[in-house]
Amino acid sequence: MSTSVKVVHRIQRMKRGIPFSIKRFYELGSHAAVQKALSRLNKEGVIERVDRGIYVRPKPLESIPSIKVTASADQVARVWAREHNYKLVTQGLEAAYRLGLQTQAPVKTIYWSNGPNKTFSVGNDVVEVRHTSERRLCWITSPEGELLRGLIVTPASSVEQRSLKTAFKRLGLSKEQIQVTVSKLKSSTLPNAWQRKLEEFEVGY
Repeated sequence: MSTSVKVVHRIQRMKRGIPFSIKRFYELGSHAAVQKALSRLNKEGVIERVDRGIYVRPKPLESIPSIKVTASADQVARVWAREHNYKLVTQGLEAAYRLGLQTQAPVKTIYWSNGPNKTFSVGNDVVEVRHTSERRLCWITSPEGELLRGLIVTPASSVEQRSLKTAFKRLGLSKEQIQVTVSKLKSSTLPNAWQRKLEEFEVGY
């Protein structure tokens, strides 16, 4: 079976609207043969290239089947980060807004990463990735990570203790988990003003 046929068979089994990396196909043949096969399928409209090395099977819109949609810019950004082993987290302003530390919602989707600056665009959908320091990327899958990023971009002087309590409440943490989280945040590189505020919170909680 030729590389081209193998690629087609795998494409047919993939879900529509879910972006994928070309790297998933290199096991089917030489890089050149795989690239040629995907390029041909892209020209035929079977798949669509949404970023360098990232493709998607278009998905018919339920209300108007004649119109096909691809992946979101957010999905593409996540595939890109995963394929390059980059960390990708919600930026501080988004975290601060979701936790009630700030009232202004970000006007566009921005992620922080240890990868390079990059913008992903799919139609009118745009996601921006900004390179940042490792200290801002701690605990990427834990509640304290989201809180850390929210605190980093928020002046301690603008946050009252009740707002800090609200932030912990939105994270859904138990009293014991809050104590552990505060301890971790105090051991981080947060500014002294936040260190003092966290100590006050710990005493009064």
